[in-house]
Amino acid sequence: MTAQVTAAALFDLDGTLVNTEIRSRALWRMFLEDHGITCDETLLRRVMGRRGVDVVPEVLPDMDPEVVMEEIRSYYDHPDLPGIVPVPGAAELVARVAEQGAPLALVTSAQRWWAVERLTEIGVVELVRTIVCAEDVTVGKPDPSGYLMAADLLAVDPATCVVFEDSLAGIAAARAAGMTCVAVATTHHPDELSHADLVIPDMSGIDWPLMELPAV
Repeated sequence: MTAQVTAAALFDLDGTLVNTEIRSRALWRMFLEDHGITCDETLLRRVMGRRGVDVVPEVLPDMDPEVVMEEIRSYYDHPDLPGIVPVPGAAELVARVAEQGAPLALVTSAQRWWAVERLTEIGVVELVRTIVCAEDVTVGKPDPSGYLMAADLLAVDPATCVVFEDSLAGIAAARAAGMTCVAVATTHHPDELSHADLVIPDMSGIDWPLMELPAV
């Protein structure tokens, strides 16, 4: 990737800034198996990177999505779930983008309270003033509306935005929004992310504005 002027950096949260996807997979597996649903890899791939309220009608069509999500939230503090750790280099990259004066936003399938807690934990909540979360859109990723809303809030052209994403749904959303997408291979094997413009193992050593970057 050659040097370019970039109007904004748009970051996904889970799996991109914080390594929570292993935890999310364990939580969904626990919840679904408690409801007698065999949770295989194919089913988990449908869940990752998407809003729970969008996934529930596909998995549990006879249940109220809001009721299901309330039950899922009761699993959040389960002692058997893996811990939450930052993605290497993520907080540092957010800080570099802010230092350059570039607009930046978070676009997440999670709820706002979760996003604020995670951003606070990695020390960048004051830098990310624009957040588009699950409550802000009527349709979640892979629909591009969240990313397009972020570009509108930042008053930038979607074509000049770079998105950092880890999930297949998120990459599809970024591409549908007409944005450049950098895939972070924390959730999926790099070979599965070839539809992104660039694939990286994590955020370590990534500079801003983007220059040529090492692929996985």
